[in-house]
Amino acid sequence: MADLKVDLTAPNGKKITLPTGLFINNEFVKSSSGTKITSINPTNEQEICSVEAASAEDIDKAVAAARAALNHESWRDISATERGALMFKLADLIEQESDILATIETWDNGKPFADSQGDVGEVISTIRYYGGYADKIHGETIPTTSQKFVYTLKQPIGVCGQIIPWNYPLSMAAWKLGPALACGNTVVLKPAEQTPLSILYFASVVVKAGFPAGVVNITNGYGKEAGHALASHLDVDKIAFTGSTATGKQIMKTASINMKNITLETGGKSPLLVFEDADIEQAAKWAHIGIMSNQGQICTATSRILVQDTIYDKFVNEFREAVKTTSKVGDPFAEGTFQGPQVTKAQYDRILSFVESGKSEGATLTAGGIPCPLNGKGFFIEPTIFTKVKNNMKIYREEVFGPFVVIVPFKTEGEAIAMANDTTYGLGAAVFSQNLELSHRVAARIEAGMVWINSSNDSDIRVPFGGVKQSGIGRELGEAGLAAYTQTKAIHVNIGQKL
Repeated sequence: MADLKVDLTAPNGKKITLPTGLFINNEFVKSSSGTKITSINPTNEQEICSVEAASAEDIDKAVAAARAALNHESWRDISATERGALMFKLADLIEQESDILATIETWDNGKPFADSQGDVGEVISTIRYYGGYADKIHGETIPTTSQKFVYTLKQPIGVCGQIIPWNYPLSMAAWKLGPALACGNTVVLKPAEQTPLSILYFASVVVKAGFPAGVVNITNGYGKEAGHALASHLDVDKIAFTGSTATGKQIMKTASINMKNITLETGGKSPLLVFEDADIEQAAKWAHIGIMSNQGQICTATSRILVQDTIYDKFVNEFREAVKTTSKVGDPFAEGTFQGPQVTKAQYDRILSFVESGKSEGATLTAGGIPCPLNGKGFFIEPTIFTKVKNNMKIYREEVFGPFVVIVPFKTEGEAIAMANDTTYGLGAAVFSQNLELSHRVAARIEAGMVWINSSNDSDIRVPFGGVKQSGIGRELGEAGLAAYTQTKAIHVNIGQKL
């Protein structure tokens, strides 16, 4: 529809025509309720634009479109090789539009432009990676007796509801769309209401790539209405969710209405362990990346730094220096900016409330923890470091999701492992030591889905990503990510046995 777009000029001067409607059945349409989502630029607190917000009725329409596409010959009957070719074309088109997508991401989310460019690069790589897998997903034959055999089919799960977070909107969409499409599913994707813009531009690229109508549907909306409607929908076969643990629990409960297949990637309070034989300078630099990158808004952020007591003071000094020299806070479109604003006023206020909590509980605010607005505006917070932290403090136990870290000493390897595992979460962890035997031994004993040795927050599209305990269920990325979007059917063949 001609009125469901807006012409914008981004802060970096780029001209953008942005769709503002719900993307259902390859068309941008209005919300049935007339509800809007207004996107705010976190750098200057000004309105960017408003987009349509899906109601439960709109979710019904999107699910119906996805179901029809799943059963239509244009998607059901194309060869896996053709499906992969569509995905390669989509990746090529995203590459052509990469600057616009990165611009929208930074404008809407607040992350530095260089980081957004990296995110778009990851989107392209992820779609290509799974496009290459499309015609390599197959079953097997299983001999049983001389007169019988069995073969298996790997089939799509069906209509997949996908709910993505606001910290990596485009990347998280690709992580979910890539394997879902490669396996032949259809999708209804709900972006986070805080960052609704980049995925709508992405939707326009889906049309250009030639995907059949209804295969991909994008329904911006509020979690309490659109997200709930998707998770509870009786004609949705799977829910994949990335977000907070509290919301993940609610999604899991809601999805049980028809026992949907689920994949959850939720919260974290990841430890980073520094042993006395570590390269302290390198450990400090990696620790800085592990907690302060992406404004600290990373589910795997190594937000609890545990340091052997013999090197504790030296490490704290090195870490403070790494933060001081590297964490340039400012305009996300400016060259050299490391840290932009927090994504919303609510997230900004949440982080500052944790600063007050830490001080009131007796921890020492060693650095940062104060607003640093740009020209009096924006949700900027100085990188925050707390020391003299006890394990019963709120700042030690709860996920802050910001540029906020606690540094705590330990005495022995056993104590370090116990402290690392003393959490309800289990997403990531890092170990710093030049003793390979110790490193591998500790990595094996830490309760986490991922462990980095002498680095922090490494991620690769070829490597499974996910957590244990209350950090989620299932894995994304790599070959393991395909398992979340296929089901195995066994077919028994009688070739001669008579009753």
